[in-house]
Amino acid sequence: MRISTKGRYSLEALLYMALLPEGEYCSTRTIAEHTNISDGYLEQLFIPLRKAGIIRGIRGPQGGYLLGKEPGKITVGDILRAVEGPLEPVFCVVNSMSCPVEASCVSRHTWSELYHEISDCVDSITLTDLVEAYYAMDRLEYAI
Repeated sequence: MRISTKGRYSLEALLYMALLPEGEYCSTRTIAEHTNISDGYLEQLFIPLRKAGIIRGIRGPQGGYLLGKEPGKITVGDILRAVEGPLEPVFCVVNSMSCPVEASCVSRHTWSELYHEISDCVDSITLTDLVEAYYAMDRLEYAI
């Protein structure tokens, strides 16, 4: 399974937004300038993120976007599912009715385990965790 640019860029844009002071709106242009993600692509990414309630937008000259929930309540899994869709490695993991050989499938257990491990991982990491990791990186001292 590979996370596309939609997932990576969405996570990067939302991390940028989470680093802003609480309640501060920002435009896609501002996010684009700080992340090197195109403004037009951000607009496309923000459509499913708004539908999922992860961000909200205000129109007008002073408008922009802000997080739709507290950063501690937005997981990496929420973001990836909003822009990438379901995270299962094969379709039959969640929808076993689609598989005519489900009862005798040897590999289904492997795919199911992989799906649950991936889900557990991405659902355990919040934007708050990423903000804390970002600030911790800034404090690292390097010695050669």
